[in-house]
Amino acid sequence: MVTHNVKVKPETRNHKGFFVQEASYKFMGIDQSGWALICIDDATCHYVDPDNLRITKEANELV
Repeated sequence: MVTHNVKVKPETRNHKGFFVQEASYKFMGIDQSGWALICIDDATCHYVDPDNLRITKEANELV
């Protein structure tokens, strides 16, 4: 699986309505309902609106 480095925009909320920590995440993909899955590590992941993601300099493109 190819992953990309992304950051979340300020005041981004996850699919449950909770604020997501502003940090660098790995973009894992978009599910069938349209939520983007991002993970900070193997245990901490969030579903967020893809419009709230920013590509970091390490990533070439967001697919």
